[in-house]
Amino acid sequence: MNDAPPQATTIDSAEVKHWHTETDVLIVGGGGAGISAAIDAADAGAKVIVLEAASDAGGSTALAGGLIYMGGGTPTQKACGFDDDIEEMYKYLLQASGPNADIEKVRLYCDRTLEHYDWLTRQGIVFKPEYYSKKHTNTPNEAALMITGNEDAWPDNTHAKPAPRGHKPQIKGDHGGIPLMKNLLRSARAKGVDIICDARALNVIKDGEMVVGVAARIDMQVRYFKARGGVVLTSGGFIMNREMVADYAPRLARGNYPNGNPNDTGDGIRMGLDAGGVGVNMDEGFICTPFYPPKQFVESIIVDETGNRFINEDVYHGRLGSAILDRPEGRYYLIIDSRHFEILNRPPMGGYPVAGTGESIEELEQELNLPQGALINTLTAYNQCAKNAKDPTHHKSPKYLTPLDQPPYAAFDLTVGNGAIFATMTFGGLDTLPTGEVITAEKQCVPGLYAAGRNSAGLPRCAEGYASGMSIGDATFFGRLAGLSAAQRHLD
Repeated sequence: MNDAPPQATTIDSAEVKHWHTETDVLIVGGGGAGISAAIDAADAGAKVIVLEAASDAGGSTALAGGLIYMGGGTPTQKACGFDDDIEEMYKYLLQASGPNADIEKVRLYCDRTLEHYDWLTRQGIVFKPEYYSKKHTNTPNEAALMITGNEDAWPDNTHAKPAPRGHKPQIKGDHGGIPLMKNLLRSARAKGVDIICDARALNVIKDGEMVVGVAARIDMQVRYFKARGGVVLTSGGFIMNREMVADYAPRLARGNYPNGNPNDTGDGIRMGLDAGGVGVNMDEGFICTPFYPPKQFVESIIVDETGNRFINEDVYHGRLGSAILDRPEGRYYLIIDSRHFEILNRPPMGGYPVAGTGESIEELEQELNLPQGALINTLTAYNQCAKNAKDPTHHKSPKYLTPLDQPPYAAFDLTVGNGAIFATMTFGGLDTLPTGEVITAEKQCVPGLYAAGRNSAGLPRCAEGYASGMSIGDATFFGRLAGLSAAQRHLD
């Protein structure tokens, strides 16, 4: 992996002949992290400007399902009958963040999760107190609460007590990012935040070691914005920058569905690297292949080219996608029996084509060109596990252990390159303190520079452990802290 930053430079403030405008806090990026930063900076008494490259603010957050990972006994959890514990949430998130977890950020996020819930509701966001219990990528109705990761799947359920912690702002279907950003933007504007769209940030401006502003292109002209308190970088990840993905995160380059908005090109990360920051966790990201819904797919078995199972099929779709992209040269199939043939009447969410059918499992095995007897033995063993309500090899939950003993059979193709969707987004970014300060390789703060959201490496650190809601939860919470830090630096 090439760790060298892309070629670019900062601008010396002595070269700026005319400042277009001055402000206390300048924020680059108008998505969930940026607007949250703007709200708390404005609440602290700072004058705030947001530069947004697109023609409207919202970023990838507005396009997302809108799930926010919160727990420890939120009012929504309690209304739905769940008595969650912050320490259990902490244990789970630490596990979910993987070996590169930022322990300080995980600890702080969990300790303040209830305060963040209250903050979101003060911005006008509504969580309908209803629990959705089925396996889905989001609640298809207006229900706010669901399990969004591997909380109740092995081995995570052995590390922490499972609880539903995904909170979706009230809206029908997979569109929770819309009411989330609508309310955050309304709140920011009501507090006097100036959001300038069609403004692409180009370079950080420094006075010695101090970051004092940003050069941006607006109406085909370069304009210079001075920030008295600091610059907050919140312009998203780099999944839309093919060169950066290939350079830093080659595993993500194997995906075929970049999950983000067109401006997720890593500009904020580049600017931060130029200014003296350092990138961390740059090779990691979200990987998923949505094999559910329909929920019946969780009752299936998933095998590779050896005809053997390799994962407990009740995992979050991100863990499955990660496992497949770890070995993309393999072949992968999802096997169902006739009880679920109604699924064949409509395309599966993951885009999987039918790879084969068989009146018997032997016939399907031959059609898939699997080793003789392998799929037969796998299915025989699995059906016995289902009858015993115990899966000692892969530890699939008994509630999803359903015998596949009703021929005929069918197989969906989950193989990379054969039509299956593998959605990816980046988790790497600038190294920051929990309070948002961008730091150097020597762990020194870059004066006047802050970052949050996917411009920084926050809570989500690995594909295998990710749970939906970690990214928006991270962006909104640590965006707030970054905005407040920049405001306090000026006001102090």
